[in-house]
Amino acid sequence: MIALFKDFSLSVDFEHGVISSLIIGEKNRVVSPSALFRIRLRNKEGEAILLSSTDASSWEKTEDGAIYSGFSADVKVRVSLKNEDGEAAWRISVTSANDGHFVEWVDFPSITLPCLEENNAEGTGGKILFPYNEGALVSNMDIREETGLRYTEPEYPSMGSYAMFPNMVCSQMLAYIWNDVGLYIGAHDEKRGVKDINFFKSENGVTLRFRLFCGTNFGEKFETDYPIIFSVTDGRWESAAERYRKWFESALPAGAVKITENKNLPEWYADSPLVVSYPIRGTHDKDEMKPNKLYPYTNALPVLDGIKRAVDSRLLVLLMHWEGTAPWAPPYVLPPFGDVENFDLFKQTLHKNNDMLGVYCSGFGYTAQSNLVDSYNKEKEYEENNLERGMCADTDGKVKISKICTGQRSGYDICPASEVGREILKEAYTPLLETDIDYAQILDQNHGGGQYFCYSKEHGHPPAPGAWMTENMQELLSEWNLVADKTLLGCESAAAEPYIGNLLYSDNRFELNYRLGIPVPLYSYIYHEYVRNFMGNQVSCPFVIEADTLRHRLAYSFCAGDSMTLVLTENGELASYWGQKDFSCFPNKEKALVFIKNLTRAYKDGAKKYLYAGRMIASPEVKCEKISFAKRLSEYSVEISALAWTAWEAEDRSRALIIANPEDRDICCEVDGKEITVSALSAKIIEL
Repeated sequence: MIALFKDFSLSVDFEHGVISSLIIGEKNRVVSPSALFRIRLRNKEGEAILLSSTDASSWEKTEDGAIYSGFSADVKVRVSLKNEDGEAAWRISVTSANDGHFVEWVDFPSITLPCLEENNAEGTGGKILFPYNEGALVSNMDIREETGLRYTEPEYPSMGSYAMFPNMVCSQMLAYIWNDVGLYIGAHDEKRGVKDINFFKSENGVTLRFRLFCGTNFGEKFETDYPIIFSVTDGRWESAAERYRKWFESALPAGAVKITENKNLPEWYADSPLVVSYPIRGTHDKDEMKPNKLYPYTNALPVLDGIKRAVDSRLLVLLMHWEGTAPWAPPYVLPPFGDVENFDLFKQTLHKNNDMLGVYCSGFGYTAQSNLVDSYNKEKEYEENNLERGMCADTDGKVKISKICTGQRSGYDICPASEVGREILKEAYTPLLETDIDYAQILDQNHGGGQYFCYSKEHGHPPAPGAWMTENMQELLSEWNLVADKTLLGCESAAAEPYIGNLLYSDNRFELNYRLGIPVPLYSYIYHEYVRNFMGNQVSCPFVIEADTLRHRLAYSFCAGDSMTLVLTENGELASYWGQKDFSCFPNKEKALVFIKNLTRAYKDGAKKYLYAGRMIASPEVKCEKISFAKRLSEYSVEISALAWTAWEAEDRSRALIIANPEDRDICCEVDGKEITVSALSAKIIEL
């Protein structure tokens, strides 16, 4: 079957169950046929049964696709391909003949395209736009595969780094982008069900794959009540982002409200405060947890006052290792560590100075034993109260030790869809939500705000991951929002799409994308009119500390429309990133503070109408010099532009290009062929 669409055609060999060609611009972009679908079933013993379109012994052509049968399990699979407004719209259903198994996941559709441009000797490769940690462009698979963010099959117990939506993957799309054209693949799923959205090396190229987690019960039919769209864009990542944003705005998730219309935001949200984060015990995540020089809490006030005066900005002070239980030992956090009266005085002083207080929490883990504070142990309580009933379980019903933050703790993943799990979380977090702190990163380690895999047959949810997880999280977060009132909640990595109405200020993780390729502000492009975030503590930033990259990351965040962030050492120096253990080098504090002051002034003097709640648009062509930074534990370096920039449309329809120069020298660039000079350590607003 050859199907014609706007600007491309698809050849699908339904008889053999493969996509055989994709013609764009008279070129076949498919390098090898890919199985149209793969399916994993689970029987009542929890055993996996794998099927593929190429396994079917029987097939039947239909008006818009095919029906497959004759598998090792008694199922029928229907695939359809339709032309909808010039785009290819794929759908699939899996029907079981009995209740002996359930459909766990479906890989559909998969397509194999050329090796990426830096791995492609023939010059036919491109880049992949990956909605991972706010957005990345990946052009070299070897770089990705050397990191902990390499392609990994998601399994129970969950890992935070999985390329899961709605978790570290914020949006239901991928794009393969050549110099002249791009292939957009988007799951236009209004329920925002759970998906592994990923790509991996195959024999002759790179396979792009959507794994749809079905959330079905035994014997229940699975079908997509939404299309997976193939569409052709131009050769800019912004065009793929534009296509997805068009769908997103036609089907907003529950609770998503434009910032300019959101009555639940605190007044400080519009001021884009500088986030200042530090621990009050130890110096990094796995350090000995003795109080440091910033404890008691008020010890930090002179350092914070100096920063505030230097940058002329409100501060949001975000504490780590403040928990009275143990650092990173969820879910219990209160009372604060040590001197509670001093903690309250610290909070009151910040509020008196028109500043804010926030705290890190650790999401849905249940800590049986802290690895940082030996005395913190909950094993007896866990056993006596049979709390295993509220934990995420495997397909055989057994609860396994969590894989999350194993250096800091040993424990389990709470299932917030279970009655017992929900009660544990209510007991742990309601007292915090009822305080007058300004911000709680309530779901650190639950990237994007999503929950983790649970296959329990006893919790009242389906025995497999699926859309029920998204619905459950939306309900839980909405309950928390009501209790928290004006206290903003957030998570690690920006809030994934279903939760942007609930988690309105989160700890970005774009710096991790330097491990994959280069970050791009995909998240801001799609969602910025609805949610703002902050730069984040930059944990695991891959650059060597000898390279002072902090100002470049500040520039990136500013241009993305997010609040800037500093991480302090106990001596009041600036850390390169959270988790740093080698303090032989520090970022230049004086230059960083001057840069932040100048960017803050630019925000107040003209950029605010764009960066606060504006709509990101594709920027004009900007040419400037490149600089290269070495990475830790890698033979690769990262080449980035010396300047950072983005383009915006404000609510009044005015448009501007915003350029930030983190270097300590003036830099010349070309904007659509016109030479522009951006002064050192400053920002420039160019009306468009």
